Amino acid sequence: MTLASDLARLWRARGFRRLTLSRLLSQAGDGMFQVGIATAFFFDPTQAASPSEIAIGFAVLLTPFTLVGPFVGPLIDRWQRQRILLVGNLVRVALAGTILAVLAFDGPLWSLYALALLTLSVNRFLLAAMSAGLANVVPRHELLAANAIMPTLGTIAAAAGAAIGGVVTFVVPTASDSSLALATLMSAMGAFAASSWAATLLGRRELGPTRPLAALRLGAQVRELGRELASGVIYLHRRVTPFQALAVMAAQRLLYGVMFVASILMSRYLLGDPAHPEDSLGEFSLVLAFAAAGFGLAAVVTPWLGPRVGRHRWIVACLVLGAGGQAMLAASSSRWALLAAAVVISLAVQGAKIAVDTIVQRDTADEFRGRAFTLYDMAYNVAFVASAAVAAAVLPATGYSAGVMAGVAVAYLVVAAVYARAPREPSPVA
Repeated sequence: MTLASDLARLWRARGFRRLTLSRLLSQAGDGMFQVGIATAFFFDPTQAASPSEIAIGFAVLLTPFTLVGPFVGPLIDRWQRQRILLVGNLVRVALAGTILAVLAFDGPLWSLYALALLTLSVNRFLLAAMSAGLANVVPRHELLAANAIMPTLGTIAAAAGAAIGGVVTFVVPTASDSSLALATLMSAMGAFAASSWAATLLGRRELGPTRPLAALRLGAQVRELGRELASGVIYLHRRVTPFQALAVMAAQRLLYGVMFVASILMSRYLLGDPAHPEDSLGEFSLVLAFAAAGFGLAAVVTPWLGPRVGRHRWIVACLVLGAGGQAMLAASSSRWALLAAAVVISLAVQGAKIAVDTIVQRDTADEFRGRAFTLYDMAYNVAFVASAAVAAAVLPATGYSAGVMAGVAVAYLVVAAVYARAPREPSPVA
């Protein structure tokens, strides 16, 4: 099977087609938004000069998603997910419009921070709802292919949206930062509105939950959120396979994050000229391009090879592959080693992630699926912030240490050995 044939087959399913359209528009708008406001104006970890500054940048960028996370899952299991997509994108239109007004009237900087971070947090809410609803619009045997294709298309859409912001900057190089932000924000608002419209093409109950939790008054609902999220953790733990898959994903994300921080610093101090940060950004962009190739390869290879070897074995194989990629960096700090490692490790991380998504969707009951993917997002972001903190503690200023790279490679193998012994079938839960 190929990516094209998998997409052609899945595209015949009306629900998948319409959900994908909504996601593409939503993530394209998010790419425009991040270029226009969140990254360009407020925080850009790739421009930081030390491991500790990078750690702070990622903490600022990702902590809001983690704080919002606990309130998301129970709502995804309580509210119709199609309505979440519809209303959530309209909320983002309103937030982006408010940012436009604040920029136009030269409002306080703290309000721009708050509005931008809130908009990014709503995006995580929408992505979690889409992931939870995907299993309702494709057959179970097609979940692996769908999980490979939809995030890949979403990433492409986000990159396309970011490219539109870049084109605006290139075409109007003499414009002020505020004018460029206004232009890209207006484009993002159009994409958010279009995504909301695309959500109306889906049936109100088409994305689930099939048995939504009972509606409560606001006060009672807030009190129940913590209890429901805790029940989700208990359910996943008793179900075994989705809980362990989430643990593997978090561990792999943490290890990948250390390499990501190292690649930022290596691009700046070893491959580029420290006196010219703009050159180091070009080097890091090259690393990202090779990493994107690895993500693309994962989307092609995983649907073909994953079912043949089994999802469990495929995750173990990806962890071993990640160790091999990390070993390249332990052997050399040259450009070829960093670029080769970027491809191999990104392939390993994304390949395992696709299988983890499928396990969580397949082995989690629909009424718990929203909470499962909220916990997924929380673990994903906490692991990445933790990886930046670990990198700040163990990496030198240049970002390269052969000992640290070798240690990360060994850690990949340890995680692979532990997960190889994990159960492959979920435990029944009443």
